[in-house]
This record gives sequence, structure tokens and C-alpha cells, in this order.
Amino acid sequence: MASSAANAPLIDDDTPGFGEEENPKKFRHPYVVLFHLGFRAAAILVYLFCGWFSDGFVTSFVFTVILLALDFWTVKNITGRILVGLRWWSYVDNDGKSHWVYEARKEGDVRKVHAAESRVFWMGLIVFPVAWVILFILALFRFSFRWLVLDCIALSLNGANVYGYLRCKLGKGTNLTGAVSSYANGFFRQQVMDKAVSMLTRQAQTSNVNSATNVI
Repeated sequence: MASSAANAPLIDDDTPGFGEEENPKKFRHPYVVLFHLGFRAAAILVYLFCGWFSDGFVTSFVFTVILLALDFWTVKNITGRILVGLRWWSYVDNDGKSHWVYEARKEGDVRKVHAAESRVFWMGLIVFPVAWVILFILALFRFSFRWLVLDCIALSLNGANVYGYLRCKLGKGTNLTGAVSSYANGFFRQQVMDKAVSMLTRQAQTSNVNSATNVI
């Protein structure tokens, strides 16, 4: 089955336009943000702690998969469109060919994206798959193959949304590996700088306290 990809602008929604007052620290769509993170966090919590309330693996498996499926559908169809103006989907034409479509708002409509909501969206999109990778590695070292199956399901569903939204964000034909690597390097450089500044600040404060003590 052949496939193709396309980029098209999203249809308009009810997000506020230019000139409408808003508080940059307050979420414009708090319930959407809640559901964007809620299903993802709940899936990991059930994965980790369901064994405390039930001795059966099947119960943990079923509830985790249900939460993962709800998360996949919600992030793919709702939260991405509302929080960051992106959407990806596919359809099959009359010839039986599968077409993948990666949609993004036009540049003039980017202003409709709320900065805080955008940060939460991308953080949730990236952090939780990383958590599933860690759980996968732990299950691999424990030789817990049935949990590995569940980890693979989680990684496939989370990974599909990560790939789809990166294609929407970066555009068709973009080298995703290079772009992600560049973004990751920039992020870690910023983290290192923040840690260094924090350590220097603490050392300076400690030195000031010690000097004041010696004077006394």
C-alpha cells in the first residue's frame, strides 16, 4: 500500500484572536491541558501501582492499555489542535492508497497559540515517552517479558504522536533526526548553564554567610 504526506492549514477554531486580553500565566484551555497530561500520567501510575491493589497482571495490563488508548486519541485529535494548532491524520483514497496529512496553522495564526499551553503540550509529549523508555529498560533488565509487551505498546502509541507532531511542527521533508538532535543539544546546554549559575549562586551565598559569621 503506497503512502503520501501533505501539509495543509487547520480549519479555524474558537481560540481568541489578536487584541483579545488574556493572562499569559493562566491557561486559556485548562481542561484541555488537564486531559493532555491526565491520561498519560494515569497510565504510568496504573502501570507502577496497580499491583498494590490487584495481584493479577491482566488487570494492570487492561487498565493501562485503556488509558494509553484514551491518551493517544485525545492527544492526536484534540489537544494538539487546540493547544498548539497542529494536527496529523490519514485517509485512504478510492485507489486504496494511504495518505498522511500533517497540518499546521499559517504563520499569521501562530499568535493564537498560548505560550504556557504550548510549553505544557511539548513537555508532556516528550517527557512521558522518555519515562516509558526507562520503564522498558527496567523491565528488560528484570527479564519481565510480559511487562515489556506493555512497554512496547506504550512506546508505539506515544511515539506515533511524537513523530506526527514533529512532522507538523518542522514541516514536510525536514530532517527530523537532525532537528531533534539540535533541539536536544540546545535544551541540555541550557540546563547545564542553569545548573552552573545555580551552583555559583549557592557558593556565593555560602561564602557571604561564612564571612558574616567570622566577622561576628
